[in-house]
Amino acid sequence: MNHLKLFTLSCVVFLYGCASGAKFENMAYTEKAGIPFDKTLSNNIGVSGVSGGESTNPMWTSEISNEAFREALKLSLSWQKLLSETGRYQLKVELVNVDQPMFGLDLEVTTNVRYILTDTKNNKVVLDESVIVGFTATLSDALMAFERLRIANEGSSKANIKGFIEKLSELNLKEGEVSIAK
Repeated sequence: MNHLKLFTLSCVVFLYGCASGAKFENMAYTEKAGIPFDKTLSNNIGVSGVSGGESTNPMWTSEISNEAFREALKLSLSWQKLLSETGRYQLKVELVNVDQPMFGLDLEVTTNVRYILTDTKNNKVVLDESVIVGFTATLSDALMAFERLRIANEGSSKANIKGFIEKLSELNLKEGEVSIAK
């Protein structure tokens, strides 16, 4: 009986290995600089908090931590020349849901992230949007399932941040009013 348990554990470790958390540098959206934004946002967005993420247990599954998502978001905002530690606009982020498969060849992860951007000058919320994006990592991305899951986490997070950046580019800020460009 003990041999069967040891064999089963060995198979699980071989097939899934040790999980590692999503890496912020792989989640950051840095492909397209120079997207036009309202001038008011330029070097004026601070990231005040990220919640809802989870730390990775190496013996279980890859997760997206608050710290990694925060760093990916800051790098993405910096790439777009929007980041400021003391910016007028403060961003709060909540990872509402990270839907991950337990097993499979193609692993699709869907992230649901809520972004709340507040103007600290008048405490007005200028953007409150949820972005829901999926990303699939295939067997050709990585042979080991634990690596594919991390890649799917990173890909979904990157696509989610890209979606948020696109929402920011639609934002029109004028004194006393806010609108989304159509």
